Amino acid sequence: METLKIECTKAEDWRNEYFDIHNDQDIERLNCIFYSMTPEERIRAFYSNHSLAGNKVLLTSSFGTTAVFLLHLFHRENIKQAVHFLDTTYHFEETLAYKAKVTKLYDLEVIELKPEEWKNKFTREHQLWKTDPDLCCSVNKVEPLLTIKKQAEVWVSGLMSWQNDHRSQMDIFQKKDGVLKFYPIINVTEEEANEYIEKFNLPVHPLKPLGYESIGCKHCTFKGKGRSGRWSGTAKTECGLHR
Repeated sequence: METLKIECTKAEDWRNEYFDIHNDQDIERLNCIFYSMTPEERIRAFYSNHSLAGNKVLLTSSFGTTAVFLLHLFHRENIKQAVHFLDTTYHFEETLAYKAKVTKLYDLEVIELKPEEWKNKFTREHQLWKTDPDLCCSVNKVEPLLTIKKQAEVWVSGLMSWQNDHRSQMDIFQKKDGVLKFYPIINVTEEEANEYIEKFNLPVHPLKPLGYESIGCKHCTFKGKGRSGRWSGTAKTECGLHR
C-alpha cells in the first residue's frame, strides 16, 4: 500500500471528530489513522464514529471462500448490518447452500439483488459468458448493484490485496463514483485469513476442499490457486464491480 504522508491523530482524539467522506484530505487522514489497526478495530472504529457510520452503508458479500472472514468480524462485534448478495442465477448450488448456512449461523439479514429477468434470459440464451463475459457480468452483477449503490454513501466489502494486481493497489478507504469504499481487511494476507478461519472454526465453502479457491458464477469458475480459476484462459480478472 502507498505510504501515507500525513501525520495521524492519536486514536483518543479522533473518535468524535467529523470526517467529510467526500473530502480527499479527510479520506487520506482516515487511511492514516486506520492503517495500524486490526480488522476488528477498524470495523469497531468505523461504527463508533457517527460521521462515518451515520452515512448510508452498503455491505456486500459473494459468500465465496473468504467471505466468512468479514461476516464473522461483524458478528463478533455485534454489528447488525444488512448484507447484499448478487443472485446472478448462475451460482453453484454449493454457494447457495453455503449462503443459507452462514446466514442462519450468524443471524444475518441478507438482501438478494437480481438482474432484470429479460436481460438475464438474454445472457442465458446467448451464453454470453462464452462470447462476451464482460457484458454478462455487467448485466448480471454491475447493473443490479447500481440502483442500490446510488443510494449508498459508504460501500463495505471484503477485498484483499493479495487476490490480484488491481486489488493490491487499493487503500482501506478510497472514493469512487461519489461513494466511499471501505475495505477493512484489504491488507490481511492469505495466510492470516486462513489462520483466522481455522482459529474460529468458521464454516468452509464446500467447493474449497475440491480445489476451488475463488468462486463466482459456475460457468466462469474453475479449480485453481488464488483467483487463477476465475475466467481461466482470458485476460479478465474482475467482474467490474470493483473497477
